[in-house]
Amino acid sequence: MKKQTIIITGASSGIGKEAARYFLDRGDNVVINSTTKEKLEKAYQELGAGPNLAMVAGDVSKKATGEKLVATAVEKFGSADVLVNNAGIFETKPFLEVDEAYLDRFLTTNLKGTFFTTQTVIPQMLKQQGGIVINIGTPLVYHALGGVPATAAISSKGAIHALTLHLAAEFGKKNIRVNTIAPGIIRTPMHGDRVDSLARLNLMNQVGESVAVAEMIYTVAKSNFISGAIINIDGGAGAGHNLN
Repeated sequence: MKKQTIIITGASSGIGKEAARYFLDRGDNVVINSTTKEKLEKAYQELGAGPNLAMVAGDVSKKATGEKLVATAVEKFGSADVLVNNAGIFETKPFLEVDEAYLDRFLTTNLKGTFFTTQTVIPQMLKQQGGIVINIGTPLVYHALGGVPATAAISSKGAIHALTLHLAAEFGKKNIRVNTIAPGIIRTPMHGDRVDSLARLNLMNQVGESVAVAEMIYTVAKSNFISGAIINIDGGAGAGHNLN
């Protein structure tokens, strides 16, 4: 397969770091990002600190961070072929307790981070006459759970799903493909130590591993005919639950 340059935000841990490892192991170039420089440097070393890996610390909700990511990819590797908008946060809070500052946290990191990072990468993709944007959403956009009051977080992710479809429509004729991958319960630091207790929320009665999401990110990145898709990686949680 053609060697690509992949930009991955939120790559200091969890799905982002595993996706970076997956691409690196298969010979691609990767630029990783995280807001926290110390955590990013640790991930950089854990991923081998090799010649096909670069890092850019910064807040993805700031357009300047996206601009630096693109500049680093092009200067070091000659292109910016794939953007994985992985940076995101998730918490629960009852709807009636959500104030403006709390809602803004999710809109800033999740939506604005995805929106403005994509806005900085697409001009380079247009110059290259092609590219792939992979957003990270959640099955909970279309499948609500009583007892999981996460209106602020899910509203921001729902906006990312909508953004995916409209970007795919706006840039499809320019050979730029845009998709969302929606992970379910995955064993990452975000879910903490109690993650195994959530296994019954999917039909397989299992907790997913980060590598399963990384595999799908890689598959979509290498495809030339997937666009405007929302792809659940959730063990069947979008279809139903295992109550046994």
